[in-house]
Amino acid sequence: MRLTDLTYAHAVMRAHGINPQKRYGQNFLTNAQVVDTIAEICADEECGIIEIGPGIGTLTEALCPLYKKVVAIEIDRNLIPVLHETLSRFNNLEIIEGDAMKIDFKEFCKDHFGDMRVCVCANLPYYITSPIIMKLLEEDSPIESITVMIQKEVADRLCANPGTSEYGAITAAVQYYSESEKCFNVAPGNFIPPPKVTSTVIKMNKLSEPSVKCSDTKLLFTLVRLAFEQRRKTLANALSSISPKEFTENVAEELGYPRDVRGEKLSIDDFAYMADKLKNNTNV
Repeated sequence: MRLTDLTYAHAVMRAHGINPQKRYGQNFLTNAQVVDTIAEICADEECGIIEIGPGIGTLTEALCPLYKKVVAIEIDRNLIPVLHETLSRFNNLEIIEGDAMKIDFKEFCKDHFGDMRVCVCANLPYYITSPIIMKLLEEDSPIESITVMIQKEVADRLCANPGTSEYGAITAAVQYYSESEKCFNVAPGNFIPPPKVTSTVIKMNKLSEPSVKCSDTKLLFTLVRLAFEQRRKTLANALSSISPKEFTENVAEELGYPRDVRGEKLSIDDFAYMADKLKNNTNV
């Protein structure tokens, strides 16, 4: 019997005195088709898989038969004995109690996977979605792709196009490090307890090199952050603390935008161009 069976899942949780913890954003999947599809699209069979937040093991039991090795990282120590019980039949699984936000994934991959190719697959708690995604993208680790189920609103932001209301600083950052796509939506009724929002499965393939070249990455992301801190400001006003307004307006025109353009119109390529121009301008 699979953990997507509601009767079995409830019985397992009752036996261990487990209630989904709001502080960890725990919502356990109960739709076998959704679980299997996520497991199938996240990698190829030669990969090792890091799962963050396995819960009671619903997704984990779909991952283990498909991949060479699965390492599940669970922050809730009360779930560790549950996972050992529900997943005891898999000899390619390692269960680790820990906080993914505190893990050095470069060393983690070396220690647990050796030379194996590694991908991440997870039903992420909503409260750590953005921090964990950025950590996985920014770190110099061998992780090739990140397939996660997240809040639909966040997925829309991560995959947004410049000029749309969903486009923001995190969009530009994700586009700098990866190629991302939305795979499918998951309704609240597929979880226990049901969340209040629709979820979306998104896959991000990490780029071997950033999508744009920039001589000063720190300056690039400073520009991105400032441009979106107050979206209603023009780009020139938003960047006025580090770039003279006339200079910013001139660069905007070079990029083909009006002088009063807002930051939400610029692509990550545009921000990189502006960062290089600012870096190389001796009069600034």
